[in-house]
Amino acid sequence: MVLGPSLGTGSLALWGPAVPYLKEHFQLIAWDLPPPRESAPSAEGFSMGELAAGVISMIDALRTDGVIVDGNALFYAGVSIGGATALQLAADFPGSFAGLSVICSAAKIGTPEGWAERAELVAKAGTPVVMTGSAERWFAPGFIEANPVASTNLLHNLQDADRFSYAHACGALGSFDVREALGGMNDPILAIAGPMTRCARRPTPNSSPNTRPMRALPSSTPLRTCPGRGPRGNLRAAR
Repeated sequence: MVLGPSLGTGSLALWGPAVPYLKEHFQLIAWDLPPPRESAPSAEGFSMGELAAGVISMIDALRTDGVIVDGNALFYAGVSIGGATALQLAADFPGSFAGLSVICSAAKIGTPEGWAERAELVAKAGTPVVMTGSAERWFAPGFIEANPVASTNLLHNLQDADRFSYAHACGALGSFDVREALGGMNDPILAIAGPMTRCARRPTPNSSPNTRPMRALPSSTPLRTCPGRGPRGNLRAAR
């Protein structure tokens, strides 16, 4: 199983609490956005398509090195931008995975203007300026108090993230929109969200596509809600 990161966090901090439950069933391989932990900072902007292609290149290299055995079923799970990468993989590389999980994400997230504003802010002032807002979005009420180590590890990742690489990732999300490709996705996809995860909610009959453009997932996708979970639902719902 290939594990994708969320915006501003490393995969080790994000997926560490779930490893004891996943390792009994899967060989686990995680990738990181630049620059948390092992990744070098990005020197220029990139797109979600380039991220997805990078994941496939990584898998091909690991197959060549014998880390991934040819013929074994591959699965993917990602949170936030990592979940958006899952949908990009399904659109650009159909059939590469036996199943993909989109966690607290969607086929379009936010608006280009909103991401451009955040990218400019962080490029100028660094990631500490988004710490408070990120904590409010990431964690359900009471989560930090009940899980201080897991939440602190993620917030430290964000605080230490390279500001320009974070801004580049915001740019990738600003131009990300695979809603038109959803109908052609045939790979098995599971969506997981907490009740507070706004971007992953299904549209209602009265929803306007202009006012709620981010609430899009394939209509046939099972959507599992983890009660009491915020947009980092994989942490508290690790089991």
